[in-house]
Amino acid sequence: MIDLEERFIEKKSFFSRLVIVYLFFGFLFIFFLYTTYSLQVYEYDDYEVAALKNKTKEVLVQPVRGIIYDRSGNIIVNNVPSYDLIIKPSKIKNPDNFIFEISKIIDIDKDNLDYVLENFSLKANYNRELILKRNLSQEEIAKFEVRGYKFPSAFIDVRYSRYNNYPKLFSHATGYVGGVSNDELVDILDSQSLSQIETIFKYSNGYQIGKTGIEKSYDKKLRGKFGKKIYEVDARGKLLKEVDFIPPLDGDNLYTSLDINTQQIAYDQMNNRRGAVVAVDLDSGAIVTYLSTPSFSANEISNGISKKSFDALLNDNNKPFFDRASQGRYSPASTIKPAIGLFGLDTKLIDWDFSITDPGYFVLPEDQRIYRGWKEGGHGKVNLNKAMVVSSNTFFFSLAYKSDVNQLINFLSNFGFGEKVCSDCFNPDQGLLPNPEWKMNNLNFGWFKGDTVNMGVGQGYLSATPLQLAYYASVLANMGKQKKLTFIKKDNSNNEMDLPVNNISNLDWKRLHASMIGVIESPIGTAKRLQELKNFKVAAKSGTVELVSTQTKEDYEIIRQNEGNRDHAIIIAFGPMPNPKYAVSVVIENGESGGSVAGPVAIAVLNSLVQE
Repeated sequence: MIDLEERFIEKKSFFSRLVIVYLFFGFLFIFFLYTTYSLQVYEYDDYEVAALKNKTKEVLVQPVRGIIYDRSGNIIVNNVPSYDLIIKPSKIKNPDNFIFEISKIIDIDKDNLDYVLENFSLKANYNRELILKRNLSQEEIAKFEVRGYKFPSAFIDVRYSRYNNYPKLFSHATGYVGGVSNDELVDILDSQSLSQIETIFKYSNGYQIGKTGIEKSYDKKLRGKFGKKIYEVDARGKLLKEVDFIPPLDGDNLYTSLDINTQQIAYDQMNNRRGAVVAVDLDSGAIVTYLSTPSFSANEISNGISKKSFDALLNDNNKPFFDRASQGRYSPASTIKPAIGLFGLDTKLIDWDFSITDPGYFVLPEDQRIYRGWKEGGHGKVNLNKAMVVSSNTFFFSLAYKSDVNQLINFLSNFGFGEKVCSDCFNPDQGLLPNPEWKMNNLNFGWFKGDTVNMGVGQGYLSATPLQLAYYASVLANMGKQKKLTFIKKDNSNNEMDLPVNNISNLDWKRLHASMIGVIESPIGTAKRLQELKNFKVAAKSGTVELVSTQTKEDYEIIRQNEGNRDHAIIIAFGPMPNPKYAVSVVIENGESGGSVAGPVAIAVLNSLVQE
C-alpha cells in the first residue's frame, strides 16, 4: 500500500531541491548578464584602454628650446641641426673595442673621445644616448651607411645643438645649458604629469636645462613641453605603426634687452682683462650690456667638453667661470661720493655753499689717526661741487665723520647697496653694506668711528658688484627714480619708486649732475682725459679701489710690482647730458686708474649706445 505521507514528503523535498537549482541557475544567469554588460557596456572604455595599452607603446618627444634674441631681433642663441653619429652605451659591453673598430671608418678627435669615455658609464646607467661625433660630412655618412650593419648599437640621425652665435661675448649673460640629474628630470616630467619612459631626442646631449645666466633664469619659458608618439606593437614589443602623435610644445622665444654691437665693443675694449661692464637703459631699467671677462665658450660647455678641458678652465688663475658682473665684490671707492654728498644735503649736514679746507688728509679726533687723500697737499678750499670734481677725500671723510652711521647705511641701501637690484639675473651677489651688528657678529669687534669715515670714500668693509654700481648710476641719472634691472625690456612704471628723501630738490639733482659732468669736462676733473673720446656730455665719477693700504707713493710703487696688488680701476657714468638715456659701470681689476683705464671703456660703450 502506498504511504501517502511518505510520498508527500518526497514531493516536497524534490520541489525544494528544484527551487534551489532554479535559484542557482537564475543567479548564474543574472551574474552572466551583469558581467557581459560590464565588459561590453559599463566598463568598455576601461578595458578598451587597457587592451590598447597592451598593444601600444608611448614614446616621449623632446621639445626644442626657444631662441634667444637681442633687442634688435638678432639671434644670440639658436638651435642648430646636424647629422650626428650616436651610440647607445647601455648596449655596448666593451666601449674601447667598439670605438677602436668604428674609428677605422670615421675619425674621432681626442677631445671628443675623452668626453665619450668619461661619460660612457653614466649614460649607460640611465639608458641614454651619447654623441660619438657631431656634424658628419656627406662622405662620413656614406662610409658609415655602407658598414653600419657591423655596429647595431650606433646610428646616424639629425640632432640639434644649443648654439650661441657669440659664445664668448655672452657666456655669462645668456649662460649655457647642460644635462639633468635623474631627480631634476623626474620633476620636469611630473610638472607635465608624465613618467620617465623612452624618449625621441632632438638634442645631441639628450635632456637639457638651463644651468646659468638667462638660460637658467628663464628655463621654464625656454624649455617647452614634451609631446608623445603612440605606436602599435606586436607581442614581442616591436613597433608596427604610429597610431597617434601629440606634438611637443616648443619653448617660447625670448627677446632680451641685450645689444650685440655694444657687447662686442665692451668685449674688445676690455681686451681680456679681468673685470666687468654693465650698461642700463634708464627709461626701462633694461640691461643692454652685461660682460664679465675673461670669458669662456658657452658652446663648449653646452655641447660637451672633456674633463681635461673643463679642469683647465676651472683651474685658470683668471677664473673665466666667475661672473664678475653680478658676483664680483669690489669696494665702490670714490664712486660712492655722489651718494654721500646727497646724504649730507638730505640731512642738512651741508649745503652747496658749505666748504672746508682740504690739506690732503683728515685727522680722526678720537685717536688722531690720519686718513690721507690721493693728492699730496690737498685741494685747498672745497665745497661739494669742487669736492666731487677733484674727488677730495678729505671733504667726504669729514662729512662721513659727522654722519649717523645707521642713517647713512639706510640711505645707501636705497641706492641698491647690500640689496638685490635685478629681477632676473642668475645668482647675483648682494655685496656688503656693513653695519655695527654685522661687524660684531662676523669680526667680533665693535664699530669704530673710523669705519664710518672709510665708508665716506667707499673703502673699508663696503663692497658692491658692477651690477649694483650700474643700478646706483641709474638712480643718480634718473634723479632718484628706482627701477629694478632686468634682461627683458618691459614697462617698469608700475615698479618704479622714488628715492625716500626729505630735503633734496630737483635743483639739487641738477647741481649734482653738473658736478659729475665736471669730473670729465672741468680742467681740474679727475677724468678730464676722457673729453676727447666723445662728442656729447657725460656725467661720471671714477675711483681707485685700494687693495693694499700704503702711506706714501713710494710704498705703493714697491707694492705695485706685484700686479695682483695693484688697485682696481672703477667708474660709473651716464649720458648724454642733460637728458641721459644710458648708465654704465666698469670695473677693471688691478687697472689702477678709474679715469684713464676704466673710463675709456665706459665712454666707448656710451658712444655705441647713443649713436644707434
